Amino acid sequence: MKSNQYSVKVFETTVEDENKFIVFFDTNYTLFKDHLIVIQGELSETIRSYLQEKKLTFLNNATLPVGRSRKALEEEIEAQRTENEINQQIAEAEISKLSNKLQNNLTVLDRMLRSGQELNIEGDLLLLNRVNSGAMIHTTGNLIITQIVEGAIRCDGNFMMISASPKANIIFHGVEVDNSLLENKLNRVELKNSEIVITPVLEKEISWAS
Repeated sequence: MKSNQYSVKVFETTVEDENKFIVFFDTNYTLFKDHLIVIQGELSETIRSYLQEKKLTFLNNATLPVGRSRKALEEEIEAQRTENEINQQIAEAEISKLSNKLQNNLTVLDRMLRSGQELNIEGDLLLLNRVNSGAMIHTTGNLIITQIVEGAIRCDGNFMMISASPKANIIFHGVEVDNSLLENKLNRVELKNSEIVITPVLEKEISWAS
């Protein structure tokens, strides 16, 4: 994939008087010719034709994302890092509690599984990243994935834990799991008395203490 990123100057306005609008842009054309003009509200054919004639780039009734401050970005990254650490700690605690063969058979990976990749694990697997569409994981032991799954999962262990993943193809002990039942941020799937039981491990949102 080839992509480019641009920094764009945006001028957002409305058209209340067509003549005043045209006079304003004629007067300030040099200033706004390199801007993206966002016009909220009704855009008449007169104004549309004028903007096209002046070769001005414009959008009508568009909602643009608001830039975040460096501090806000740093806070979001820190919150995500903290959440990942919590997920990992909970996942490790669940494996320790439920797995009978943790010490010799646990594999921990922190990499994205991309489309076309296949991962076969003898024993337990703790995956701290996502599984993309077209990727497949098969474990003979327990399986925990702390991020979203869009690929295929085959698990033959005592349990698995997975986030809400509506696009995943999940087979647990040969039985397909209904994705709509994975409602929470992290869900435990177990086989009890030949019945698949799903219980929440993490609720949909984490409440951060201030």
